[in-house]
Amino acid sequence: NLSYNPIKKIQIDQFDFLIKLKSLSLEGIEIANIQRRMFRPLGNLSHIYFKKFQYCGYAPHVRSCKPNTDGISSLENLLASIIQRVFVWVVSTITCFGNIFVICMRPYIRSENKLHAISIMSLCCADCLMGIYLFVIGAFDLKYRGEYNKHAQLWMDSIHCQLVGSLAILSTEVSVLLLTYLTLEKYICIVYPFRCLKPRKCRTISILVLIWIIGFAVAFIPLSNKEFFRNYYGTNGVCFPLHSEQTESSGSQIYSVVIFLGVNLAAFIIIVFSYGSMFYSVHQTAITATEIRNHIKKEMILAKRFFFIVFTDALCWIPIFILKLLSLLQVEIPGTITSWVVIFILPINSALNPLLYTLTTRPFKEMIHQVWYNYRQRRSKRGKDSQKTYGPSFIWVEMWPIHEITPKLTKPVLCTDSSDASVTTQSTRLNSYT
Repeated sequence: NLSYNPIKKIQIDQFDFLIKLKSLSLEGIEIANIQRRMFRPLGNLSHIYFKKFQYCGYAPHVRSCKPNTDGISSLENLLASIIQRVFVWVVSTITCFGNIFVICMRPYIRSENKLHAISIMSLCCADCLMGIYLFVIGAFDLKYRGEYNKHAQLWMDSIHCQLVGSLAILSTEVSVLLLTYLTLEKYICIVYPFRCLKPRKCRTISILVLIWIIGFAVAFIPLSNKEFFRNYYGTNGVCFPLHSEQTESSGSQIYSVVIFLGVNLAAFIIIVFSYGSMFYSVHQTAITATEIRNHIKKEMILAKRFFFIVFTDALCWIPIFILKLLSLLQVEIPGTITSWVVIFILPINSALNPLLYTLTTRPFKEMIHQVWYNYRQRRSKRGKDSQKTYGPSFIWVEMWPIHEITPKLTKPVLCTDSSDASVTTQSTRLNSYT
């Protein structure tokens, strides 16, 4: 029993002559140079006790190892809980299907801002990568089912784990940067409608390419220098560097803090501030206009959309910021919390972004109404050879919802004062960006 001794290093051949040893306790000891070679001579060892679950992977031949889980993985399975194993497939399916559906449907929305559509499709591609990441984790959980500890260390050190972790970070960072860009674009055009320049295709594509380059750099830099970053992605079974472990190098700790509490926290603050300013600007404009009642309903719809966008961002990122701060304060974080964050909380934005930015927007609803209307018309005319049948069309004329179209909307809008003109301009901006 060597537990809680002030041992800083164990020699590789320390246990070579203890071939009859049956139980070994190393609890409370940080083994920085741990290797499989240390425990290989202990053929009769049946019980071993470590400080961390990850150390069990270095003694896979031992029948009983404690602790037997880190909250994410167990000795038997990569994903310890049945809830995790089920939901990793459910969340990945929803995330992939929703984003692929939006990518396929966006080109058919003809009358919206094309450059905005390109940005949304780029966002969906980034979010889809999160679904692919969860699919891969679920697949390797199936592969190692029932004997995970035999492969745990090889898996966390493997190139597959490194690439999967990089994919998750790439998805996360590109999504965060794209949401920030889309938010700032809306902010400028709504709060400063008369200063808003028409976005150019070259500028938009350049910004999107730059965002993806930054995302790739952030995700793959830890793989470029193993001595500095160590095993940055291989700190747990799901290969996601959510919080710093004490065994991580100072380089990994600094890099992780810069990403999560630097870039991502700054982006979150910008998004919250921008949406708050947008709503306040529209609210103030409506108050100064002459026809206040006509804008109340639209303002409430806008408020709901703003609320859900900011709410999902907060639901996703605030727990991560808290975990990161706790890790900096050296507070022990249960692995169960980490697994819930990675599988349930982190993909929230990736799963809901298609709903918030496409499936609930006015152009998409109008397209669905148009398709359904043409489908019913075609069915009603199917038996009438004398009448011409029209196929479904994805192009509509009005930007207002189908049930709100009235003859009055076909008349030109007359602005009696500057505040009315401002409201009209902002309504047009909102129609093209929401």
